[in-house]
Amino acid sequence: MTTMTMAFTFRPLAPLTDAELLHRWVTHPKAAYWMMQDARLEDVERAYMEIAADEHHHALLGLGEDGEPAFLMEYYDPAHRELVGLYEPEPGDVGMHFLTPATETPVHGFTKAVITAVVAHLFEDPAVRRIVVEPDVGNTAVHALNEAVGFVPVREIQKPEKKALLSYCTRERFEKAVAAV
Repeated sequence: MTTMTMAFTFRPLAPLTDAELLHRWVTHPKAAYWMMQDARLEDVERAYMEIAADEHHHALLGLGEDGEPAFLMEYYDPAHRELVGLYEPEPGDVGMHFLTPATETPVHGFTKAVITAVVAHLFEDPAVRRIVVEPDVGNTAVHALNEAVGFVPVREIQKPEKKALLSYCTRERFEKAVAAV
């Protein structure tokens, strides 16, 4: 494994154009927590067409320095999607998911660089005051990554598809966490 400095850019996901790439990513065993293991290409196209048409849910591809897709990022308004009725949203809350694809040549620090870039990207919007995540309670790897960038676990919640660990990250906690590195 190698270590490198990573700079990412973001572009809106194009559901039809990017569907084959996404299909490979979300159906890989490493992406089990994405819950699309058995999805067909058409299922992925449909899911991301629905997101593209939804004013409260957005999908972006994170691009590496070479301009190639490196990860998937989704963000949503938790007052309208994912967490409706499961917590009390506050003004400035935004929900987030991210997926790094499986690779034969892992790069040390890549996933932490991705979550750092995703959180920084969301906090570029001055209206965002807090990022809310709800990963599966069993996904201890992502819990550690979340903690590394300033997320604080709040409580377990029961979503229709999983038991999740509701966690929050404020801009201040993020800035303190990344400054400590």
